[in-house]
Amino acid sequence: MRHVEISLRAETREPIPAALDAKSIDYTVVPATDESDYAAVVSFTLPANAVETVLDDLQEAGLGEDDHTVIVTAETVISRRFGALKSEYTGEVLSDERLARHELYADSDSLIPTLPVYVTMTVLSAIVATAGLLLDSPAVVVGSMVIAPLIGPALAASVGTVLNENDLFWKGITYQAIGVVLAIVGATAFAWLARTMALVPPGIDVVTIDEVSERLLPDLLSLFIAFGAGIAGVLSLATGISSALVGVMIAAALIPPAAAAGIAIAWGIPDAATGSLILVFVNLLAINVTGLFTLWIMGYRPDVWTETRTARRKVRRNVVAFTIAILLLSTFLIGVTWASYERATLESEIEAETESVLEEPAYQDVFLVEVELFLEEGVPFEPATILEEGTGLERPDTVVITVEQPTEASNPELAETLSDRIDERTGYEMTVHVRFIEYDAR
Repeated sequence: MRHVEISLRAETREPIPAALDAKSIDYTVVPATDESDYAAVVSFTLPANAVETVLDDLQEAGLGEDDHTVIVTAETVISRRFGALKSEYTGEVLSDERLARHELYADSDSLIPTLPVYVTMTVLSAIVATAGLLLDSPAVVVGSMVIAPLIGPALAASVGTVLNENDLFWKGITYQAIGVVLAIVGATAFAWLARTMALVPPGIDVVTIDEVSERLLPDLLSLFIAFGAGIAGVLSLATGISSALVGVMIAAALIPPAAAAGIAIAWGIPDAATGSLILVFVNLLAINVTGLFTLWIMGYRPDVWTETRTARRKVRRNVVAFTIAILLLSTFLIGVTWASYERATLESEIEAETESVLEEPAYQDVFLVEVELFLEEGVPFEPATILEEGTGLERPDTVVITVEQPTEASNPELAETLSDRIDERTGYEMTVHVRFIEYDAR
């Protein structure tokens, strides 16, 4: 519920109460003092979803920016007529729950902190995230998301677009750009200090750290985190639900990848840095495009009807531009996803074919232990080593199969048999090595 208080000019002293009467809204009018620039103060209470409609009607009756309108949250209203009013404005789910455009604008603007606070909190969150990644600590990484102040700028840009408020739009865009750059620079600086000051073990292979590697070579599923964050962020803002937890989700799409990029840059691994940077920017675009789309679907339009066409054109232009950029950047994510799928499929086929061979009577005492795939020159076919060596997303050409067999057994032909069967099943030639581990069968 919202309590609305309007200081009326002489010109609106009569039309506004008359419009409220026409809508059966209870109100009170208090004459202003002689020293006031206004003629009277009218106050009334509305359901939250009715504020926008009622204010639009009052604007048609003459309400303007020269009048002074204040909207605050009301905790309790005891009135039979208010209950009827609330029932009257119960409609579709989204429009029934959403805030008025005036509150949406004010709330989105209030989510953006002052620049010094924003800079400090962003850098701190990037440093904490970098430390969490290097420590391989999910709890610390989550903590970095909690303190990241990124939800305000992300939502402000979308709100500014659909309401045709250029100042709010550019404020959101500027803060987002500053935040991403600061996060990457802060993470890089801290990771470099951690490396040079031996805060991490010397010679550590950072790309093998689980919390780091999963963000250095991201797949297409990572993009859906940002889509969900953008939709959830807008819904939390537009319905008045606490945005604190949603802010964590938005930060989850941006801060850890930025920290991973900083680590890769500090350790001099350009391929890894590229993957993380692509993830940061594609997530940022995804949050913005889903925010725009969700607000427009919820029915938000500019305060002035004549500006609706301009806002629609801006929304369409931004959605198309953001979508094209996402598709272009997502080619990398698609490549990683496809490579991961091929690797898993290839490994599964090799394991299945090996098991099939070992089920033959001649190998009844031989058991599969492990299948390892390698690129050229003995480089393991794993995301970490692919990034570290800069070999790209290539297909492996060597497979090492480890098996167990009795001490007295001898199967020198197994490697050739497996090679023929694996080549036939996979469709291309691979070098097959078999490593034997002997066990005492007695």
